Amino acid sequence: MKAAAYFIFLFVFCMNVYGSELKESDIYAKGAVAIDRKTGVILYGKNEREPLAMASTTKIMTAIIAIENGDLNDIVIASKRAASAPKVKMYLTEGEEVRLEDLMYALMMQSSNDAAVAIAEHIGGSVENFCDMMNKKSKEIGCEDTVFETPNGLDKGDHHSTAYDMAKITRYALDNDEFVRIINTKNVSFTSNKKQYDITNKNRLLYEYEGCYGVKTGFTGKAGQCFVGAAEKGGIDIITVVLASGWGSSGKERKWSDTKKLFAYAAENFEYRYAAKSGEKTGEIAVSKGESDFVKTEFDEDFIICVKKDGSDDIKIKRRIKENITAPINKGDIIGEGDIYYNGEMIKKIMIRASEDIERKSFFGNFTEYIRKFFVAGVEAK
Repeated sequence: MKAAAYFIFLFVFCMNVYGSELKESDIYAKGAVAIDRKTGVILYGKNEREPLAMASTTKIMTAIIAIENGDLNDIVIASKRAASAPKVKMYLTEGEEVRLEDLMYALMMQSSNDAAVAIAEHIGGSVENFCDMMNKKSKEIGCEDTVFETPNGLDKGDHHSTAYDMAKITRYALDNDEFVRIINTKNVSFTSNKKQYDITNKNRLLYEYEGCYGVKTGFTGKAGQCFVGAAEKGGIDIITVVLASGWGSSGKERKWSDTKKLFAYAAENFEYRYAAKSGEKTGEIAVSKGESDFVKTEFDEDFIICVKKDGSDDIKIKRRIKENITAPINKGDIIGEGDIYYNGEMIKKIMIRASEDIERKSFFGNFTEYIRKFFVAGVEAK
């Protein structure tokens, strides 16, 4: 009986956590989100737009700024400011020379704060200028409420982001092959002009969760335990963010368990479907001065979206057609747009094209049409 009761409890627990809905109480983090990497659609959110400290997950942006604006073979000279950065650190000394790529390993695998400062000074000329670059980039990516005041995520001033913004930043960063290579390195050794370093990746899920391929841990006294993850599971490519999962050893465990729950929820409840297919018919629209009064239309491209398997998501496409469509029209001409809405939010603009040629009506055809309309008007007048 005890064994049966145990299995019933386990079944009910799993259904509650990984069933059709994931309740806010199932996630310890104060701010959390899971998004589909392919489309950016939010699969789960808990206070995902609330501004929170994000600790060393900051270093995701630090890394991408360095990769895009530097040469990984550059030699970086550590300043006194870099050497004096607080733990966690690789213990650089003033004047030490290290390759930029090696500093990137220390930054992303070990979360070294001194590496972040050395990188910022090398790329931006100063920490402050580098943070300006970070803030500019965050706006380009589409972040709504993110402010970078440090390159390492240490608590300072108004340094903050949101779970959703961090997911956007990570989605952008994961499109960079060098970034992906660095965050998936488990162990690396390198030497500076003064000593050798042996670095081990602190992302525990790389070792224990099949399909995980990133991204970054974080902790400060203000932020609590944080983690940004990425995994391919159940055919879905998932990015997760948990901010303020707790403090102390319990918080450290919760950031991992929160992330696993988000991965499992997304994989078990979502799938990819076509919202639109290239060549899919979208009706007819009126044409003036053509051999035909109407032209057939179709979507110009495929668009796949991540939706709930139970079909409860609301997907709508609103057509917007150009006014005064006049012949001639060539097959393939873009004559309108379709706005794809997912649960009320516009997520994609897709082109609508003509699926046939419409020749311009000849002079004789236009004259005949004029006579026809003239007589029709006369009959109606009687």
